Order: sequence, then C-alpha cells, then structure tokens
Amino acid sequence: MVRGALVALLNLEPDFDVVAELERGDEIVPAALEQQPTVAIIDIDLPGIDGITAAAQLKRSLPQCRTLILTSLGRPGALRRALTAQVSGYLLKDAPPAELAMAVRKVAAGQRVVDPKLAVASWDVAECPLTDRELEVLRLVAEGAEAQEIAAQLYLSTGTVRNYLTTVVTKLNARNRVDAVRLAREAGWLP
Repeated sequence: MVRGALVALLNLEPDFDVVAELERGDEIVPAALEQQPTVAIIDIDLPGIDGITAAAQLKRSLPQCRTLILTSLGRPGALRRALTAQVSGYLLKDAPPAELAMAVRKVAAGQRVVDPKLAVASWDVAECPLTDRELEVLRLVAEGAEAQEIAAQLYLSTGTVRNYLTTVVTKLNARNRVDAVRLAREAGWLP
C-alpha cells in the first residue's frame, strides 16, 4: 500500500516517469538493467536482500543509476552503511512530498541528499566494530538460523560459527546473541 501511494505521488510530478515498482530487493538489479532508470528509490527493509545490499549491487551493475534510500529506519548506523554502499541520497519516509520530489531531482542531477537531522546524529555514532564475516553470521542469527545452519550455509565448522558469535557478543558488550542482534539493529549495522 505504501509503495503504491509512493508511485502515485511520484507520478503526479510532471518530470518523473516511474518505470518499475518492485516488492523484493533481489528484483532490483534485474529490473534496473532492463529499464535503465536514472534514479532508483529503495527501502532498506526488503525481502530477498536488504535495500542497502541491493543499492551496492546496483552501483556495481549499473553505475549510471543513482540510488535514493527512502526508509523509516532513521538510525545513524544504517545511514553509514548506505553511504558505504555509495548511495546518492538517504531520506526518511516521513519527509514531506515536496522534499521527496526535490531529493529525487537533486539525486538525478548528481547531487547528494541526506536527511539533515540524521546526518548530524551519525557523527556521534561509533563505527561498527564487527568484521564483515561477523556481521554476516549475526545477520543469519537475526533471521533465526542456528549455528549448524549458519555453518552449512557459510561453509564453516559449527565451532567456528560459535567462536564468531562469542566474539560478536564480546565486542558489543551484549548479554547474549539476542542482545547482540538488538544492539546491532539499533546501531543500524543490521537491517
């Protein structure tokens, strides 16, 4: 419903032409390669793959397409992940329609757009202390996978997965795995 309303809103702009409306993150790159959009507006919380991962893949596959993250996740860590993925803009869903339209135009023109309050807040947030592999293991825990499943999926031993999880819990000063997932989500390091 929200996606449909966004499409309807964007179609009211005389200089916009919405060429695709997608439900899943793993549909973004194939659709973009087919449609060749100027700007892709992507949410972070998507099934398949998250929007920041999709934006990074889109940057590699279709570098001329700029990305604008439009999300309800106003966390500084999520903004940092998005900027690392080289997105062109990051705006919260509660932004007024005129601000969204202006952000799309700026991104299309090659400018960067970042929600100002979130940009200021991101200066006060520490960098993620976890390695890419530790984040990957924690993401799978967040999805409900057990150590044996994670080990099979990542071609690791179960003991190695448990070691990664112990390291993650220690680095985040978490009480346990569930607390580590919560802390990482709050910091924006996990979608």
